[in-house]
Amino acid sequence: MIAITGAGGFIGSNLAHAISAEHSLLLVDHDLSPAKGANLAGLSRFIFTRHDHFLDDLSAGRVQPEVIFHLGACSSTTETNWNYLFKNNVEYTRRLWEWCAKKRTPLIYASSAATYGDGCRGFDDRTPPNELQPLNLYGKSKNDFDAWALAEVAAGRATPPKWAGLKFFNVYGPREAHKGRMASVVYQTYLQVKSTGEMKLFRSTDPKFPDGAQQRDFVFVGDCVNHMLWLWRNDAPSGLYNSGTGVARTFLDLARGVFTALNLAPQIRFIDMPADLACQYQNLTCAEMTKLRSVGCDIPATALEEGIGETVRWLEMSGESTRAAA
Repeated sequence: MIAITGAGGFIGSNLAHAISAEHSLLLVDHDLSPAKGANLAGLSRFIFTRHDHFLDDLSAGRVQPEVIFHLGACSSTTETNWNYLFKNNVEYTRRLWEWCAKKRTPLIYASSAATYGDGCRGFDDRTPPNELQPLNLYGKSKNDFDAWALAEVAAGRATPPKWAGLKFFNVYGPREAHKGRMASVVYQTYLQVKSTGEMKLFRSTDPKFPDGAQQRDFVFVGDCVNHMLWLWRNDAPSGLYNSGTGVARTFLDLARGVFTALNLAPQIRFIDMPADLACQYQNLTCAEMTKLRSVGCDIPATALEEGIGETVRWLEMSGESTRAAA
């Protein structure tokens, strides 16, 4: 049995669908909203349990998964309650780590590209976490756990027999309707174009970047799933790994890609950036993928236009865009 926390969420549900035909699944999450529940539609051979019950079941020996994919977290970059973030994103992950170390069970968990802050130190997964300065508390929570995990290793304390923390960059793809404002720009563009015929992009706040020329490493969710599965199935060193494409693309590229996928002429308008985002905005992110590739993971990245096309086709067929975010 394979355990997936955050299983009703974006990356977690896509991982579940990718492996459900081959494995029985223990899916872990908070009580599911209708939108998250819909992400699990079509799965078979799974058991669902609440995230707090999961810890109790592990401690009592009622469940013993062969691997834990820990994707559950508060992922809001605007969350300001540090105690809440620490409990959900740091303390919970420590408890899973300690159980996996004791039971000799692999642990693959979600870190985040938000750990890199404004990017002044680059986006290299070989940079020690204590040298990074995240721009928000969400990024800090992920970076704090990464630092704790590496300190456990350095101190010679017990660790999972295999572990990897993946720093996901700007992930997009199917099954993210529940994320609301935090959903990918691909999804937001699709919704806006379908409802208004145009896409609003943020004006640049940095003269180095023209409006719409801000850049991100947009990575298709299927690539992230493949990175996780490769690290679990192959004999790679434990540690932190970027999960991106290694190529930065502009928001204009993305918006035009969605219009193309919908067979529409681009209609793009620029608006001011909200104040709560402007103070922590990254104008450029791009994953350094050397580390993952150097250990043998040669999975080709999905091109932005290809990933957008697949996402839009899925949205058109699934009706996901009509679900109320919750």
